[in-house]
Amino acid sequence: MERVSPTKAAHGRVGRPPVTSRAQILAAARRLIDEAGWEKLTIRRLAAELGIGTTTLYHHVRDKGDLLLLLIREYADRIPHPELPSDPRERIVVAATSIHDALAAWPWAAEVLTTDGFITRLSPSALRLVETIVASAIEAGHTPEQAVHLFRTIWYFTVGEVLVRAHSAGQRPAAQQPADTQHFLDGIDTAALPHLAALGDQWVTLSSRDTYAQGVRALVDGLLGPDARHAPASGG
Repeated sequence: MERVSPTKAAHGRVGRPPVTSRAQILAAARRLIDEAGWEKLTIRRLAAELGIGTTTLYHHVRDKGDLLLLLIREYADRIPHPELPSDPRERIVVAATSIHDALAAWPWAAEVLTTDGFITRLSPSALRLVETIVASAIEAGHTPEQAVHLFRTIWYFTVGEVLVRAHSAGQRPAAQQPADTQHFLDGIDTAALPHLAALGDQWVTLSSRDTYAQGVRALVDGLLGPDARHAPASGG
């Protein structure tokens, strides 16, 4: 009985296994993520997609976590860096918005990075925007410790906004939602919850609006304080 090689099984032809580059591996991984999501990406499935053995693939990546970080680093390296304004407060808003927009285009990356300490695993290119936010906070009067806390707060807000929108994207538009979803607050105690009752038929529409720009600006203004440009921030 003829033994079918992995190369023949994957590509329908006999021959030497293809030379697999990191670029080919990452391109194939992106295809699989686009098709089925990053949770279902496995080394075995990626090897089958490439037509190589899992052992061969392990010569290029240590594990799934390593593969995902390589993808994120490659993606970050291709993100154009925005033109930064001279005012440190505005600089923080622009840098944060750039991070948000990049994650919104690739929301699974936000899920992979939802752990404290992720920053130590990013590429220098991705860290440039983080450096911008921290440096701008210090220039605006924060201590280095406060600048880190400012960045972390903005990061939590940004990732949360991206993930909520990404998880809601699979739902039907508000106009196509069942009536009980469009008016999900109907029937509640209007005396106890008068404002929510009044907003019942508007809630879905209002909550779906993209208000990140206003939100991050308000967050930065609150974190820096009104006099941040002129005096060091106080407190912890």
